[in-house]
Amino acid sequence: MKNWLHRHVLFVLIVVLPTLGAAIYFGLIASDVYTSESRFLVRSPQKPVSEGLVGELLQTSGISHSQDDTYSVRDYILSRDALKELDDKLGLRKIFSNRNIDSIGRFPGILGWGESFEQFYRYYGKHVSVDYDPVSSISVLTVNAYSPEDAYAINSLLIDISERLVNTLNDRSRRDLISFADNEVKLASDKAKEASLALLSYRSSQSVFEPDKQAALQLEGVAKIQQELVSTEAELAQIKKLSPDNPQIRSLNSRADSLRAAISSEASKVTGPHGSFSARAPNFERLALDVEFADKQLGIALAELESARSEAQQKQLYLERLVQPNRPDKAMSPRRVRSVFTVLLISLIAWAVASLLVASVREHAD
Repeated sequence: MKNWLHRHVLFVLIVVLPTLGAAIYFGLIASDVYTSESRFLVRSPQKPVSEGLVGELLQTSGISHSQDDTYSVRDYILSRDALKELDDKLGLRKIFSNRNIDSIGRFPGILGWGESFEQFYRYYGKHVSVDYDPVSSISVLTVNAYSPEDAYAINSLLIDISERLVNTLNDRSRRDLISFADNEVKLASDKAKEASLALLSYRSSQSVFEPDKQAALQLEGVAKIQQELVSTEAELAQIKKLSPDNPQIRSLNSRADSLRAAISSEASKVTGPHGSFSARAPNFERLALDVEFADKQLGIALAELESARSEAQQKQLYLERLVQPNRPDKAMSPRRVRSVFTVLLISLIAWAVASLLVASVREHAD
């Protein structure tokens, strides 16, 4: 026996001992690992649907996926924040530190690397994974734990956390979008008020309401006086022709002069250089144009606010649970026989390589 061991010490060290250790560990020590799996889809009604069978099915029902937000959900599930919430609500550290778990599988492990949060976060990453399929846009959340209840509870809480994250993203996007539109409406409303107050103040200070209309009315009055002047002058001319000494000539002359003065006075109110309607019209038109422009801006801002509210609803994200977290009734790992056979196969390959190296060294030595 000693001679055989001496001749085959390399085989014993590289093949027999590792395989025996693997058989003892996987056969007697390793704890059962239960896997809970769920599938979900993050969708948005405004984004195009990917190709593929699932994408076509979703497209027929008016659903589209959101790849960027899917990665956001995935990153959050694998984040320290998610781990902290799991630990606070489920006592995750206590679950994975259970003495019923084998010393290699439990936290902090047989080597005792420390119980810091960062070490626990690394441990967490080995038991939770999210795989995203860019063709179907479906994400698969897989949780490995040492009891079916723990695997199910962790998976369910992670899905709940993911739904809450999507709702938070929706609320934040909606608030930002509507808040911006609200600010635009407020600015436009303030400008419309300022323009209206400026026009009202100008009307009060200049005693003018609508220069064009008022000027038109004033000119109508001037036209009537001119007609009266023409009639008076005609009458005066006729009397002078028939009776040059008629005493009415003096009164008609006086009346004609009064009418000419009235025409000059009334016309100056329309076209005079100072204080006339034509002089006040440019400032009035500028202020009226400011009011019109501000009102249009306010109308556009109000329409954009309504559009923003509608768009905020349309841009909502949804986390659709395609497959609910399952409660496993059988441990899927470790695969004990396969694991032992794998160790044996790797050991044989390593032994073969080592044997060739030793033979080569001996050959060169000889």
